Amino acid sequence: MERTYVKEALNKKDGEKVLLRGWVHDTRDLKKVRFLVLKDMTGRIQITGVESKTDKDTFGLLDNMKRESAVEISGTVKDSKQAPGGKEILPDKLTVIAEAGDPLPVDVSDFSKTELPIRLDNRFLDLHSKKAQAIFKIQSTISMNFRKYFVDNGFIEFQPPSVIGSSSEGGTELYKLKYFEKDAYLAQSPQLYKQMIACAMEKVVTITPVWRAEKHNTTRHLNESRQMDIEVAFADQMSIMKELEGVVKFMVTEINKNHKEDLETLGLKLKVPEAHYLSYDEICEMFDIKNGEDLSPNDEKRICEKFKDDIVFVHSWPTEQRGFYIMRKGEDAEAKITEGFDALYKGVEISSGGQRIHIPELLETMLKKKGLDPKDFKSYINSFRYGAPPHAGWSIGLERFTQTLLELDNIREAVLWPRDRDRLTP
Repeated sequence: MERTYVKEALNKKDGEKVLLRGWVHDTRDLKKVRFLVLKDMTGRIQITGVESKTDKDTFGLLDNMKRESAVEISGTVKDSKQAPGGKEILPDKLTVIAEAGDPLPVDVSDFSKTELPIRLDNRFLDLHSKKAQAIFKIQSTISMNFRKYFVDNGFIEFQPPSVIGSSSEGGTELYKLKYFEKDAYLAQSPQLYKQMIACAMEKVVTITPVWRAEKHNTTRHLNESRQMDIEVAFADQMSIMKELEGVVKFMVTEINKNHKEDLETLGLKLKVPEAHYLSYDEICEMFDIKNGEDLSPNDEKRICEKFKDDIVFVHSWPTEQRGFYIMRKGEDAEAKITEGFDALYKGVEISSGGQRIHIPELLETMLKKKGLDPKDFKSYINSFRYGAPPHAGWSIGLERFTQTLLELDNIREAVLWPRDRDRLTP
């Protein structure tokens, strides 16, 4: 007999035979009747053993079955108003495939109070919990539909290198390593590479790991993360913001469509967001923020509180607050305003981007203004000497977006195996 998943079994007719495989979620012994709740990737179902009707060996195994043990159960579907989902399984045979150790190092019940560090130390078991599975099922839908949205709209997917010869974005937050006889670094960003490929293939998309050696220890930062990036030729900051608005709406719509139970598990109702476009100057005036300064986390929260669960695009930022590669207004090295933006959502900056500098001489000037040596970016600069058009792009952190969307207290809940200042294992 072929395996039946729980979700399929719950749709079977009374009297049909099934073969289930999964894990023991819970057990209950009423002496003459014994219950076992079996779970697999699709849901949970009740197994009911009756002393007078169930095979003696099988009924015996139902006694004191250890939670999280992997088992196989063959039996008959029975309609039951009392059972969760309206169905139960009357077992013919129960086989223990892999018995779980006792006691469990973490509580994976629906009411677990195990602290996050212990859960992360035992992630292999923590992933048995309904909440953890809901988070990563939704995260899978985020990444799949991010890719789908852009591929369906004519974008080409590419894979950038993770080992690079110089900084992607300036600064010192680099992981240095030996690359044969040379020094190399783990990539901070696919930024420079996606620009180069967009100037040839026009519309590109990638999901790639990045590393930043920042010595922070907050609930919003990681030292290894995954970025969801796009870059588009013949584009400016306004047109590229529309791409971000479109993909966020699409991803949230798909989550609402396909993850009703997971959202219920997390206690969430997601609204498909609208978008609001405001210049940096308008935001400063509206929220009494000192012009020329970055937005603080508290500023971001205040802005988002006004616009509820919508996306707020803060565009046309001051020059000193943007990277060397962001285009200056009017292609002027002395301009005070850039073609750069931030996207705020649910109190958090989820993306930063804008139009890039595609003029080699302007790029060299801006590198020097940022204290960087143009020689270190020779191949990058030279790539714009042969017909490179204006182009724009942005990035969303997969884990940051998951944390923000699902209202998680700590970004580490949105990472299978977090890498931060203190954690290298498991």
